[in-house]
Amino acid sequence: MRFVGIDLAADPVRTGFALLRGDRRCVLERVQVGAEDETIIEAIRTAHRAGVDAPLGWPESFVDLVRKHAAGALAPPETTGPEWRRDLAMRATDRAVHRRIALSPLSVSTDRIAHPAMRWAGIEAQLGELGLSPGRDGSGVICEVYPAAALRCWSLPHRGYKGTKNSALRADLVARLSRQLTWLDWNGHQSLCIADDNALDAVLAAVIAREVERGRCVPPPDELRDVAAREGWIWLPQ
Repeated sequence: MRFVGIDLAADPVRTGFALLRGDRRCVLERVQVGAEDETIIEAIRTAHRAGVDAPLGWPESFVDLVRKHAAGALAPPETTGPEWRRDLAMRATDRAVHRRIALSPLSVSTDRIAHPAMRWAGIEAQLGELGLSPGRDGSGVICEVYPAAALRCWSLPHRGYKGTKNSALRADLVARLSRQLTWLDWNGHQSLCIADDNALDAVLAAVIAREVERGRCVPPPDELRDVAAREGWIWLPQ
């Protein structure tokens, strides 16, 4: 089986990519930093599961606001206070993540994470043109992932491991992951993951994709399936 992990950045040069192959035991066949759209699309076409670390959609309320505002048809809200803005900023899955593990994903409406999300929207359209239906809720080959949240679910360090100055923390995290994920053969890619957090997050995205395939992550509840199909759903380990 082939599991792909994509730490999607707006800039292809900073995009992490990982390919994991196997079933009960898996080998990291490929890890790199730098991935153009074509590389990502070709990998997804042959993957059993692909984990994408980027929002796959926007909050429905935000999309509705932008549409109505553009048409000059926005009804005056009762208040423009924080509760109103929070509903525009956070997706249903973002709120679900916060309820479970007290982490708040970056807002695709208001934060810079919107830039990779825009890139993903273009990639999704290209996949659709090729006859693939990736889905945003995990019902297809694609699943949205959040590596830091997965680390927290696994009781592993989830803060402070990013950035060029934090390679020592990444080295410790890679060592802990090696002890915990006994089925994973790093195949010599530890050094790149220690040197560059984009590579490490791509590996984590592939690992989470495997966990989704094996039924070890939490799907959207029935009452949120329709919303998740449009907004996306972050798959957290059980």
